Amino acid sequence: MSELPPTPEPPRPLDGADGGQPAGVPDETGRSSPIGRLAATVERLRREVRAAHAEADGRALIELAKGILVERLGCGPAQAARQLAELAEQAGVTPLEFAVDVINQAARDRMSEVTAAFLAATAAGTEAVDPAGGHASAVRLRAAESGALAAHDTQAVAESLLEHALAPLGAEAVAIWALGADGSLTLAGHAGFSSAEAGRWRHVPPGVATVARRGLTERSGHWIGSLAATGLPSIGQHQHPEGGRVAVAAGTGGRIHGVLEIVWPGPLDPPSAPVVRQVEALAELCAHTLDTGSPDHAHGGVPPVLPGLSELMDLADGLHDPALVLVPHLDAGGDLADFRIHHVNGRFLDPGGRPRAVISGALLLEAYPMAAGHSELFERIERVYATGEPYRAHRMRLTALVDDVPLAAVADINISRHGGCVLLIWRIEDETARLASLLQHAQRLGRIGGFEENLLTGEITWNGQLYHLYGKPDSGAPVPLEDLPVHAHPDDAVAIGRFLRTLLHHRRPASAAFRLQRPDGVTRHIRVVAEPVLDSGGQLYVVRGAYQDISAHHWTEVALAATRDQLAHSEQQASERNRLTLQLQHAIMPPAGAPLAVPGLNLAVRYRPAETQHLVGGDWYDAVLLPSGLVLVCVGDVAGHGIEAATSMVVLRNALRGLAVTGAGPGQLLSWLNMVTHHLTGSVTATAVCGLYDPDRHTLRWARAGHLPPVLVRGGDAEPLPLVKGMLLGAVPEAVYQEHEVQLAVDDTILMYTDGLIERRDRSVEESLAQLLTTARNVPATLDQALDRLLTHSRSDTDDDTCLVGIRVAPF
Repeated sequence: MSELPPTPEPPRPLDGADGGQPAGVPDETGRSSPIGRLAATVERLRREVRAAHAEADGRALIELAKGILVERLGCGPAQAARQLAELAEQAGVTPLEFAVDVINQAARDRMSEVTAAFLAATAAGTEAVDPAGGHASAVRLRAAESGALAAHDTQAVAESLLEHALAPLGAEAVAIWALGADGSLTLAGHAGFSSAEAGRWRHVPPGVATVARRGLTERSGHWIGSLAATGLPSIGQHQHPEGGRVAVAAGTGGRIHGVLEIVWPGPLDPPSAPVVRQVEALAELCAHTLDTGSPDHAHGGVPPVLPGLSELMDLADGLHDPALVLVPHLDAGGDLADFRIHHVNGRFLDPGGRPRAVISGALLLEAYPMAAGHSELFERIERVYATGEPYRAHRMRLTALVDDVPLAAVADINISRHGGCVLLIWRIEDETARLASLLQHAQRLGRIGGFEENLLTGEITWNGQLYHLYGKPDSGAPVPLEDLPVHAHPDDAVAIGRFLRTLLHHRRPASAAFRLQRPDGVTRHIRVVAEPVLDSGGQLYVVRGAYQDISAHHWTEVALAATRDQLAHSEQQASERNRLTLQLQHAIMPPAGAPLAVPGLNLAVRYRPAETQHLVGGDWYDAVLLPSGLVLVCVGDVAGHGIEAATSMVVLRNALRGLAVTGAGPGQLLSWLNMVTHHLTGSVTATAVCGLYDPDRHTLRWARAGHLPPVLVRGGDAEPLPLVKGMLLGAVPEAVYQEHEVQLAVDDTILMYTDGLIERRDRSVEESLAQLLTTARNVPATLDQALDRLLTHSRSDTDDDTCLVGIRVAPF
């Protein structure tokens, strides 16, 4: 056999001197100390050991490639070695790289697919998926596989994976977890972690959320950019808190045996597809290592012997529910394709009515093709077989396809894994029992008790709810229909007698409502309904019916009737109150006031009541010729609605009339009116604007108390008068009100109004006032037309009262 070619030398350590120079500390003369020379010797021996390991891995791969050439070329070992060296030299690669290519072409396994993906990504010019290129990645993967197969335990497998395949990807550490039958995780192998850290994570109980357990629940693996962002606990979390993690389920043949967890020292970027496939291939390699006791199912079909299969069949036969024993059925590639129904117990009931012999021995998807559809039954079985976690479901819909006709049934499902088999138990729901249960619950919720009385034999049948209605124990004697008056209130004897005559003598269905007096002193309102049953000769022999407790309904009707009476009385009182309030308001504030005759002045008023009587408010206006020759013009608004607002409005209007006779100015009048509001109207507040018009001088002197200022319309323009200071009426005992005087010309118009003219729920006061000014600028010929136009185009939506007063200077 020819000499093996040299293998690539591993990279030199960063802390060692180049070319094997000692790493010791130089002494004063510049020569290394004895300690330095000893450290250099130790480092050299370490490099030699690593080189020997690498050479051993390379030798195993080259020997495997030589064996493939011997089988394909039909030559001897020496000729195969020479052929390998010549072909490698012609290809321009090392013999080790060429040997890996030969192995990949012959194997066509997962490692070959991963290598092809790396080579395709490199040839396509995509981002670097591997710093050393696709060929070096293939060598590393095969070296890792060789080391794992040669390892004597899982610990050695973890070390081989980290050294050959994961460290070049930047990984820092690796952990291999074994999945227990109870769902627990055991640390089967690790590399890159300290012994103390591995000892703390030797066993993880079932149900504890960790990074590794996330890998079990996600089929494509759980890739984490930064461990700190997830908050999940995991091995080595204190060493690399910000590092990336990946956890991939390690499974073969559809069954998960553990988890491969890889640690990066820093944040992990989203991986490329070739890297993901490489990690999945390494996880499958770990699964073969963990699955040391599982049978070989590489060629599919039913394995001849499965551990514990006979015991599981005995267990299924001892169950009182239908049960199926399923064994995995793998395809030619070793992947789970289906489950074969190995055994069905004696209580098996097929939803389609097929016999046991048709189901036993068939594939699950052949016998129940709808299991992969809406019910997700096959997916659940596959999951239980993979993870070992049992699954239970209540009222799952099962569908069997018999002669292309889908037959459905509802069943409770229980799925569990036992060794390499799966036990499926279903309990098909009995429709008769289900309907009986529904009827029983309906009778309980509706407080209904059923009975049947045989008039020939005297036999009476009651259900449990009827005993409860009568207040009798279940062992008590039922009450015949003829004795019903004895248990009823004496005032209901006539109704019960009519019920019994209609039922027993006229032989017609009947019903009656009565008060049942129970032995415990409780009186219940009951409604009884019954019908006669006649035999073939037309003779009455059975009466059946039901009692219903309608006490709650009865007392609800009583309470509802009392509420209706009280509501009608309240509505009558409110209607009368509103009618009186409206009459009072209209008597003092007619909707259209009589015109005031003043030389050189046109005056008009409009009053629009609220659209609903429930909103009768306190808006008021006044226009009166004083003894001094001045004209008092004012509008106001009392806060609130109803009789209180209307009576307060009357008080303020009459008070202002009386105060105006004194000849005081508008500011003084509002100051006095504020005292009246505060002391004499029961804490009522109001707004008002008061003006005194001098016909000789054509001037208007006015003041405001929290009210909107008047609007001056002149020459096709409309603007509000200045906003003089003035607090609303009734807020404080004493207040001072500022006055303002405006000089008017012929055809000038002054508008005073309450907020009912412009107020809107969806707009501010400024926006509503701007709309009013726009409307007022278009002045009609007469003052009455102008006021009517303002009311017509008012966009107020508060349904409040509205007062509008207009004065226009007329030529003499």
